[in-house]
Amino acid sequence: MNLFNIIKNQLIEVIEWTDDSRDTLSYRWPDDDKEIKNGAQLIVRESQQVQFVAAGQYADLFGPGKHTLSTENVPVLSTILGWKYGFQSPFKCDVYYINTRLFTGNKWGTSNPVLMRDKDFGVVRIRAFGTYDFRIVQPALFLKEVAGTDQNFRIDEFADTMRSRIVSVFTEALAKAQVPVLDVATRYGDLGQALVQIINPAMVEKYGIEVTSFVLENVSVPPEVEQAIDKRSSMGAIGNLNDYVKYQMGQAMASGGEGAAAATMPATMAMGFGMAQEMMKQMQQPATAAGQPALGAQGTHDAFSPAAAQAAQAAQATPVGAAPALQVYTPEQAAQLLGVDVADVLAELEAGHLKGRKIGANWRIAQAALDEFLQG
Repeated sequence: MNLFNIIKNQLIEVIEWTDDSRDTLSYRWPDDDKEIKNGAQLIVRESQQVQFVAAGQYADLFGPGKHTLSTENVPVLSTILGWKYGFQSPFKCDVYYINTRLFTGNKWGTSNPVLMRDKDFGVVRIRAFGTYDFRIVQPALFLKEVAGTDQNFRIDEFADTMRSRIVSVFTEALAKAQVPVLDVATRYGDLGQALVQIINPAMVEKYGIEVTSFVLENVSVPPEVEQAIDKRSSMGAIGNLNDYVKYQMGQAMASGGEGAAAATMPATMAMGFGMAQEMMKQMQQPATAAGQPALGAQGTHDAFSPAAAQAAQAAQATPVGAAPALQVYTPEQAAQLLGVDVADVLAELEAGHLKGRKIGANWRIAQAALDEFLQG
């Protein structure tokens, strides 16, 4: 081999790189300690950018296309290397290919629960996870802050940093949004769009990376909060408690047997209390001018009817002119009468559908309020 061929083999005439890994963010082109000749061809494909680095300084940036390296094409490099009148001799320079395509489906998630304040449940611990898409928009900043001089920098080397940064911003954004836990599941899309606007400025400024899409796939809460949400959903599904009690009575009566009697007992007791209340009201009405006892529906005395007997007992127990004793129930007693859970009664009290009086931390419910609730 003659001297001319030896010199020619030490010069770089064509610089190009094809990527088939699908996960490489940046790639330092191997020069094998060779020098780039004047007029060498630089080939940059779509979704690529090439950053020249000389003497530790970031020089010229090339986009997609075929470029001939000359003094006119590398003005920054000419200044760094001190070419005042154009370069003629070969030179050494680091060439970095930056992959600018969109990297999709990158996963993120909270490794530890995130504390947030909720107006319904107080302080709640939540976990969240999802995906995000990003691309490199500032190659020089990305090389300086992220990839460095790594010859083949892959996405898995940066995944932990990206994940921690995104989780930090997600926590701040969720606190600022003040979205109730009950509404988070219906606001996934809105939260994702809002988080993109908050995440991008920080990511571009620090890493030269732009997040194009942020997807919130799931937000989970502790089991006790899930149970409270399920109970609230059940109350919403039940709707009118009076209709629900009637429905349970009908189902139990249709099934028959001892189970039917047990199931209808609370509702039967409630109806009996209602009838007794109505008779008490009738007993309090003024007597006729002749001082005669009240007549039955047919205008005749019915001294042996069950209603008359109960009315007579009530009249004997209550002094003339005195108000009847007020019948008061605890939430547990009211729940037993209605055949529902105590939590259902407390929920109706808190919502104001069932009237009651709260003394300290305890509720008390009058029979009249219970009758009014059952009558709808």
